[in-house]
Amino acid sequence: MTVDGQALLDAFRRHLSSHNLPVTQQRLAVAEAVFLSGAHLSAEEIAARAAARGTAVGTATVYRTLDLLVKSGLAREHDFGDGFKRYEPGSGKQPHEHCICSSCGAVTEFSNDRLERMIALLAEEVEFRPHHHRLEVYGLCRSCQQSNPLARAR
Repeated sequence: MTVDGQALLDAFRRHLSSHNLPVTQQRLAVAEAVFLSGAHLSAEEIAARAAARGTAVGTATVYRTLDLLVKSGLAREHDFGDGFKRYEPGSGKQPHEHCICSSCGAVTEFSNDRLERMIALLAEEVEFRPHHHRLEVYGLCRSCQQSNPLARAR
């Protein structure tokens, strides 16, 4: 599930220009953090990554830029129930689902052709035409299971 971060960054520049919005270093730093991370990052993690690369970005700018990225379709926003939203690139990735560790918060992506076919069959059965879906599986990641033997027994 690789993403061409540079292509997404170029698309974001074009989006800003076509909407007469300034192409600033701060906006690009936020977009770069989302597009190049390979992870599902919170706004705070995005700001920290931008700062680590030499661009300090205020909280308001981070949230405004994330809103632009989501509205443009270049990023996806997720609420995995841990009290904050996380962001990932929205274009260039094949459809995928998420396993979320309820202990450490780790998010693992997966895709499964059989699951996609099953969803299509279920929708057809009830004469429904889906345009997208989302599946989130909550539990314990391998690391948390190994560190807590009692958790494995559940």
